[in-house]
Parts: sequence; C-alpha cells; structure tokens
Amino acid sequence: MDILQLNVWKGDWSLPSVDVECLQVLAYAKFNGIPLRINTSANLFKTPNGKLPVLNCSAGTFDTAKNIIEFFRQMNFNTEYELKGKQCSKILAYDAMLKEKLFPAIQFIWWIDEKNLNELIRPWYYKALPIPEKLYYPGKFERQARAMFEILYPVKDDIIDMTVIENKVYSEAQKCLTMLSTTLGELDYFLGKKPTELDAIVYSYLAPLLRAPLPNPALQNHLKACTNLVKYVSRISDTFFEIECRKYTIKENKYTENEFPNKRRNQIIAGIFTTVVMSIYIFSTGILEVSVKDNEILNIAAEDTSTDDE
Repeated sequence: MDILQLNVWKGDWSLPSVDVECLQVLAYAKFNGIPLRINTSANLFKTPNGKLPVLNCSAGTFDTAKNIIEFFRQMNFNTEYELKGKQCSKILAYDAMLKEKLFPAIQFIWWIDEKNLNELIRPWYYKALPIPEKLYYPGKFERQARAMFEILYPVKDDIIDMTVIENKVYSEAQKCLTMLSTTLGELDYFLGKKPTELDAIVYSYLAPLLRAPLPNPALQNHLKACTNLVKYVSRISDTFFEIECRKYTIKENKYTENEFPNKRRNQIIAGIFTTVVMSIYIFSTGILEVSVKDNEILNIAAEDTSTDDE
C-alpha cells in the first residue's frame, strides 16, 4: 500500500496537534482507520505555502485539510457514504459557520490577545520550532492574524479599538458555541452514532480552545459552561487519541512529582531567608537592645529592693 506521510504541527495539552487544520485531518483519518505516517518535524520553508498540514504520497502533495480529506475520499475512505443529502449539506453549512464565527475568535486568542500571546503562544512556537523558523513564522502568523482583522473590522482615521473588536469577535463565537451545544444535545456525535467529517471539523476547533492553558480564558470559560461540548471533546480524545491523552497524563504526573520536592525546598529556603532578614532588622533597629536594657533595669531595681528590705 502507498505510504501516506502527513506532516503536522506537533501536539500538546493531550492533543495530537495544536493546529485546527492538522487536527481536522488527524481526526478524519482516525474515524476512517486511515494508516498514516505522522511527521511533526517538517521544515516549513520546504512546504508548498509555508503551512501545515501537508500530505505526501505517490499521487502528489496536498497542502490543505480540504484537499487532503478529498483525496482520502478518492481512496474510498469516506465516513459520509451513508449520509443523506440533507446531512451532507449540514456539514457544508456548519463548516462555513465555524470558519466565519469561531475561526476569527481562535485567531484573536492565539495571536492578538497580548496576555495569551506573550505568556503561552509565542513561547510555545519558539520552543516547537528550530532556528531559523522560530525567528520568522510566529511573527508571520501574528501579522496574518492582524491583517485578517483589519479586513473584517476596517477602522476609521487609523484608530483601532481592540476592545471593541474583541467584544464583537467573542460575542459571535459565544453564539456559535451555544448553537453547537444546542444542536448536539445528548447525542454522542452530530450526525448519528458514528463520527463523520462534521465531527472532525467541530472537534478541531473545540479541542484546542478547551485544552490550551490560556492565561486569558474568557471564551474558554464559555465553552466549559457547555458541558455537553466538553464531554464531546473528551469522548473523541479518549476514543481516538488515547495514546496522546495517556502520554500527556504521564508527563503531567511526572511534572507534579518533580515539582513537589522543589516547592517544599523553596518554601524552607524562603522561611530561613525571612528569619535571617527579620533578625538583621531587629538588631539594626535596636529593638532587641532596648529589650535587653529593659530587662537589666528591672533586674537592678529588683536587687535594690531586696537590699533595702535587709
């Protein structure tokens, strides 16, 4: 069988990839049992458009989630063959809605929100990418996100109020999440008992938003309040990406175990340091000296009284 090599962004936070399109392809492949050779160390400078995912095989190179999934269908890997026309139309409609309502919010969270960008996203990409890619691509992604918002929300007189844009973006995203929650209801998957392309699409948006340790979790908190969507993400992760979940759990447990003795040690050192500083302060200010002198005066007075009694 032809070797299918899929180049994707590496995973983290119990996910096989942190990128929406990469995650969509990975989920679709899992749903259909497609054998892939996964590569998380591709040179972005050598990809067709400096983007991931990229699928390499004897039939050629495919560099978007849409093209890759279409190629899978041509190979008769198709979760939608049992669906009715109305259900297939629903996939297209929800795909368009997520791109319009939720994708801008994720871009804002990743590349515009200063707290998330400086404390999580930029350090993550700097660690994940080698030199010279780390010196170029994070900045490129940030510029692309800002250019997108300049198009979506054109400004007057070059005055950009990011708070207003943030409120609009989050408002639309919250409505989208609520609609997804209502549509899913008590179902395991959106179109029945088995996951389809629609579930691959929805999961690819929700999972990074839910699992990333965001310093500013405003929209994430809204998603967490949609408990059926939280269970939905966990269901797909536990069923189809069990290995990634287990590896992340082991990694987190080791971090906790290593962190505890260091934390205890730091607490002891801090306590000793505080004691030393307070002692120096007491001696330097004369507090202890005054206390000693007061005791000496009391002792002398007591001796004098004893002498008079004799």
